[in-house]
Amino acid sequence: MLTALRRWRRRGAEDGTGMADPWLVVGLGNPGPGYAGNRHNVGQMVTTELARRAGVSFGSDRSRARVADVRLGTLPGGAPGPRALLAQPTSYMNVSGGPVAALVRYHRVPADRLVVIHDELDLPFAAVRLKSGGGEGGHNGLRSISSALGTKDYLRVRLGIGRPPGRKDPADFVLSDFSSAEKKELPWLVDAAADAVEMLVAQGLAAAQQRFHSPDV
Repeated sequence: MLTALRRWRRRGAEDGTGMADPWLVVGLGNPGPGYAGNRHNVGQMVTTELARRAGVSFGSDRSRARVADVRLGTLPGGAPGPRALLAQPTSYMNVSGGPVAALVRYHRVPADRLVVIHDELDLPFAAVRLKSGGGEGGHNGLRSISSALGTKDYLRVRLGIGRPPGRKDPADFVLSDFSSAEKKELPWLVDAAADAVEMLVAQGLAAAQQRFHSPDV
C-alpha cells in the first residue's frame, strides 16, 4: 500500500503540479490530546483547518509526521492553487527539526517553499504576520528546524499569542490553554491564518503581507 507521501509524489507526477516546485506547510505543536488546546499548538490548529477546507484527512507516515495532500488557495481565473503537503510533526515541539528535515529532503523542497506556522509571544493575541527568514525569537521549534535544515531562510506564518501575564513563566504560558475570552476569538485567528497560508502559496509573500499586515485586518 502506498504511504501518504508516495501518493502525494505520484499525484504530482500525474498532474504536473506537485513535483517540480512542491510546497510543504508545517503546523507546529506537541503531540497528543493533552496538548491539543495549548497556545503552543495553534500552528497545528491551522493545518487542521486547511485540511478541513480541502476535505481531506491526515495520515501517518514514517517521517514522524501526520500528512495530508491538498491544493491551497485559488489562482487568478479561479483555478485551484498549488499542490501542497500539510504536515504535523508527531515529535515534541523542541525536536520538530527531524521530521521537517526528513520531509524537505524526501520531496526536495526548497527553503522558499517551506512554510512553518507557529505561535509567537512577541505579537499581540490574534495578530497574523508573515516573514521569510530571520531569528527564532526563542522558539524551540523554530530553533530545531533551523538547526536540522542548516538554514533560517524559510517562510513563517506567525500567530500572536501575547506575553504571559505578571510573572508567569513563558514556558508554562505556551503550554497552557487559551483563556475563556481568547477562545471566543480563536476561531477567527485560525481562519485568518489559514487564509494567510493560502494567499502566501497562491499569490506570494508580498501580497500576503500587504493584506495581513494592514492595521485594518
